[in-house]
Order: sequence, then C-alpha cells, then structure tokens
Amino acid sequence: MIGEGLGLALLHRFDPETAHGIALRALRLGAAPCPGLVTSDRLRTQVAGLNLANPIGLAAGFDKNATALQGLSRAGFGFIEVGATTPRAQPGNPKPRLFRLSEDQGVINRFGFNNDGMEAMASRLATRPRDAVIGLNLGANKDSTDRAADFATVLARCGVYLDFATVNVSSPNTERLRDLQGKDALAALLAGVMTARNGLGKKIPVFLKIAPDLDDDGLKDVAEVAMASGIAGIIATNTTSARDGLRSSHAQEVGGLSGQPLFEKSTRVLARLSKLTAQDFPLIGVGGVGSAAQAYAKIRAGASAVQLYSALVYGGLSLVQELAEGLDRLLAEDGFAHVSEAVGIDRDNWT
Repeated sequence: MIGEGLGLALLHRFDPETAHGIALRALRLGAAPCPGLVTSDRLRTQVAGLNLANPIGLAAGFDKNATALQGLSRAGFGFIEVGATTPRAQPGNPKPRLFRLSEDQGVINRFGFNNDGMEAMASRLATRPRDAVIGLNLGANKDSTDRAADFATVLARCGVYLDFATVNVSSPNTERLRDLQGKDALAALLAGVMTARNGLGKKIPVFLKIAPDLDDDGLKDVAEVAMASGIAGIIATNTTSARDGLRSSHAQEVGGLSGQPLFEKSTRVLARLSKLTAQDFPLIGVGGVGSAAQAYAKIRAGASAVQLYSALVYGGLSLVQELAEGLDRLLAEDGFAHVSEAVGIDRDNWT
C-alpha cells in the first residue's frame, strides 16, 4: 500500500516509542489497514482448543494496555495477545528504551514491563471485541516480593475476560525474571498459575513463553515441566540477549533483540522443543516472522501457529493479510489441504 508506505516513512522520523504511540492512536481512530477476517479452509485451525481463522497472531508488547483492540480485531490476525500486565501499574525503565535497527530489520527494547496494571487491563478487557481470540501476557512487578505469585494474581483478576493466557518468564528486562525458567521454580510457578486458572470457572488454555537463550539442558527441563504442569503449550521465543552479526549503530544497546536477527535462533529452539514435546502439545513460533515464507518455515519446524510484532515496524499492518494469504498459497503449492499437515515436517533440518 502506497499510503501505508508513506505513513511508515513518516513514523520513522519520530523516535520509536513515540511512533508506536501514534500507530496505536491510528488503530483506535480506524485509520489503519483493516481487511477484517482473513481465512480459508486451509488456514482455519484449532490450537489448544482455540478456534483460529488463521494461524497468524499478534505477539505481546504491541498493545501493552489493550487500548487498540477494536482496530486490531479487524486487522486480519487469527489471534491477539496483549500485555504484559503486572498486578500494580509500573512505569518501566527510563527512556529511551526502544531502538530501531533498520540495517538489520530488528528492534531492541528494554521497556521493563511498563503497563497500567491489572485493574486497568480488566476494565478494558471487559469491553473487548467478542469476535476475536484475545489472550493476555502475564507479568510480575519489578519490586514484587513474590514474583511467582504475581502471575497467578493477574490471571485471577483478568482471566474471566480472556480466551488464553501466557506466562512470561522470558523477558530480559526485569532483573532475575529469567531465573524463573529453572526447573523447580518453574514447576512451582506454573502450579500456582494453574490453580488460579482452575478457579476461573472456564478452563482457558495457558501458554508458557520462553527465552531463545536456553541451552539444551534448560530446554529439556522446560519441556518436561511444561508437559507435566497441565499448561496448553509453549510460545518460542521471546527476545534474545545475543548480538551476533548486527550492523546497526544501536547494536550494543542493552535490552532484548527481536526481528529478523532472531529468526534462525528462535526457529532452532522451536524445532528442538518440537522433538522434546508430545505430538499433541502445541507450540507457537515467534521471532523474526516477517514474510509468508518465514511463517511457513516456523510451521514446518514445529509451530501450530505463529506470532509477529517487530516486522510490523518495517512492514506495517498490511503485512498481516499478506502473510496469511501468502501462507495459504505456499501450503496449496506443496499440496497441503490444511495447515496442520505441515506442522513439524522440517524439524530435523533445524536441529
């Protein structure tokens, strides 16, 4: 879209966080691409009991406070994840805390779970669009004395409005948060979250979002704990602390790296998890998805669905429809009648 291209060029003249705020306002005003439902018999799928029009989802972080759900629900996504949300509102880290790595088609952020808190989130989710699949990324307050309990607290407050929830222990921007990915700590945390889920009155699926920087033993532990915990699946992966091969002047900024530089690393983690988990244990692939071919590669590596966020910085919201329609074509070209038939067929090539 020429208009969207000009709009992106204009947005890139602002600092990244200001530009992001403008994009959210455009969505609220209906001034963004809104193709509506993008689906087909080939794309329509079920993941962890969620009925998705297509397997292209919006990753957490784009709409942290659920302020643009009406616009996002018409943007073509098969599912939308908002947040992360913590029990109490918190400002996050000092600005600047978001950086475009244009030469690398990447993004570095060190937001630190800035959000309006669970009470504000609950009030917005109460009026959410009912024709969209919407989930919430659960977080912990930076100064919490019991971070594991924070995840359950947010779910207990907001869960009644959700279709799914995600436990986020993988952000690199809250000190020692990733320590909760350790086997014993993770088992205890997930037990608390599942107790909160079971008290909701409806058993929404709960996912676990992990870092791409886990070693093989760490991945094995995560897979074992996740499958034993009763959660629905794993989202692989969050941002990375690695900085390999970057060209941008912002390459050494502190924070989590996402976008194109993360694609191969996150896909290898996804494929390894696909080997470590049961065949009916869903994985959602995220990290560097910026084209239909990359979405398809994630699916062939083991993902039942994918998410994106950073690619929207460079491709705009029209990218969502482009990915869904392109994925449909690629599946058809390879003779697949349904997206589920392609899940994991290339996992050995990534491990």
